[in-house]
Amino acid sequence: MKKYLSILLLFFASALFAQEWQASYAEALTVAKERHKPMLLVFAGSDWCAPCIKLDKSIWQSDIFRTYANKNYVLYKADFPKKKANRLPVAVAEQNNALAGKYNPNGHFPLVLLLDSHENSLGETGYLKSTPEAYIKRLNSFLK
Repeated sequence: MKKYLSILLLFFASALFAQEWQASYAEALTVAKERHKPMLLVFAGSDWCAPCIKLDKSIWQSDIFRTYANKNYVLYKADFPKKKANRLPVAVAEQNNALAGKYNPNGHFPLVLLLDSHENSLGETGYLKSTPEAYIKRLNSFLK
């Protein structure tokens, strides 16, 4: 019984600290406005861009970033996978292409933008070989 209780508690604890990447940009924008939080807009090539994959593993998946982001940011990842198996639904791909036209016309990957709730860019960065704490500090330096 203790084993099952431990597993259940572990599941709920991980759910509490999971970062919440929004399913759509419109949803992310709505949440940012409602919660008065900046939005982190990430342009990534999840299955082909080595720096994107490193950023995901070293920063986005870290417990430190997850906990901090859950309290302070709204997250949206505009993904551009190349493998057929990872193809996005047409509506999502079109949405991400429109976002790229507006915020990433030069096609830089990864590109990480911090936006206010009015969709104004507060700052941008990319992959940095750093700790999650240093990356958070960099992102927060864009807030005025």
